Amino acid sequence: MLTKRIIPCLDVKDGRVVKGVKFLHLKDAGDPVLVAKRYEQDQADELVFLDISASAENRGIILDVVRRTAENVFMPLTVGGGIRDLADIRNLLNAGADKVSINTAAVKHPELIKEASGKFGSQCIVVAIDGKKRPQCLPVRQAGTVHSPQWEVYINGGRTPAELDAVAWAKKAERLGAGEILLTSMDADGTKNGYDLHLTKAITDAVNIPVIASGGAGKKEDFYTVLTESGADAALAASLFHYQELTIKEVKEYLKKKGVPVRC
Repeated sequence: MLTKRIIPCLDVKDGRVVKGVKFLHLKDAGDPVLVAKRYEQDQADELVFLDISASAENRGIILDVVRRTAENVFMPLTVGGGIRDLADIRNLLNAGADKVSINTAAVKHPELIKEASGKFGSQCIVVAIDGKKRPQCLPVRQAGTVHSPQWEVYINGGRTPAELDAVAWAKKAERLGAGEILLTSMDADGTKNGYDLHLTKAITDAVNIPVIASGGAGKKEDFYTVLTESGADAALAASLFHYQELTIKEVKEYLKKKGVPVRC
């Protein structure tokens, strides 16, 4: 079994780390550079940095914050938010990002995934999918057919339904050249009731690229469950680590005792 990764996420709005419940009721959670440095000391495998309002507000990427973060930490850094084209991706990589996460732009212009992976390599391109369970799995029309997807893709920081089946979109993203999927359950996000195992497994069963599970971590057992039962390659958490209810080191020590391969 490949080593499983534990990844903290910095959701950033207006240059500050924030955290909410189901993408709402945001609260300040600190300076991104200081939080990133703490995570590195706590043995995080990677760091995900998301400007959660950039796409919705059509703002540019906060390159100075990215650069300062990259200058202060040495673990792999994935950055997303407000990415519109290849120039944005190039600027992020030049600022110190190891990978970029694309959500809204990928949905609106799927060819960007292919162009970006061809230009910079698929290992740099992460497609973020924010999925939410559809009420009673109402049917939608796609590509001339009518079917009943369980989870719908949302864009613009979880504000706008994209009328896309999350599983079908994950498959297409992989075909276009995505090297990884960052999957967030909007239903579980911030609730601390555990990851959405059904959604995560549906995606991992559908693709052959790594999947990062996100949304819902509340205790050490949640990490074990999602990493052993859903097929996820990594587990991401935000508020749990932000407010130091658990440390990454504690999670890793627990997983190691349970027989899950992690890097310590």
